[in-house]
Amino acid sequence: MTKIRVVIADDHEIVRRGLRMTIQGETDMTLVGEAANGQEAVELVAHAQPDVLLLDLQMPEMDGVRAAEIIHQMHPRPMILALTSFRDDAQLYAALRAGVDGYLLKDIDGDALVAAIRGAASGKPQLHQEVAKRLMARMPAPADPFADLTSRERQVLIEIGRGKSNKEIGVALSLTEVTVKGYVSTILAKLHVEDRTQAALMAVRYGLVSADELSSGDNY
Repeated sequence: MTKIRVVIADDHEIVRRGLRMTIQGETDMTLVGEAANGQEAVELVAHAQPDVLLLDLQMPEMDGVRAAEIIHQMHPRPMILALTSFRDDAQLYAALRAGVDGYLLKDIDGDALVAAIRGAASGKPQLHQEVAKRLMARMPAPADPFADLTSRERQVLIEIGRGKSNKEIGVALSLTEVTVKGYVSTILAKLHVEDRTQAALMAVRYGLVSADELSSGDNY
């Protein structure tokens, strides 16, 4: 079995130790490196090529938001899970704009964290329930936010809202993964959102899927 390769980036050694113990306790994960600041994280990701990066947002030398911006441009790049104790809306939106694939709070328990890592590794957005609720509350409320979507694009968006990866959507709708990727790009452009996490939140808020179906919503 191919293990999920994980990198930890946090300036507090005690936090890294706790994350290290959690990851090392899972048979399907392997820790391939640790960084104590954003610059180290960028260099380590380029070298170790992990599947998932657990990234603190408040670090010296280079903060997590800037590190996420740089790493987001890499190819291949890991799924980036912001892991922070801060609940500040400005930081939340800055992290999402930087390209993080999930936003978790440090009060998360170990089982939920490993579930989030597995979900991220399979291409699914991961959001702490509190964060998801705040994002949905801040979204504008157009009369029909999905008016420009075709029926097939709506079907794909529903599956995005359910937290499925492109591969899983392809299986569910009998489409190739490449075709699904094209649909996702079109949906993001039509909805004027930056990533599938924001698209999933729109699908929930405006009733295409229920809040219980948001993949990360039940985990925290």
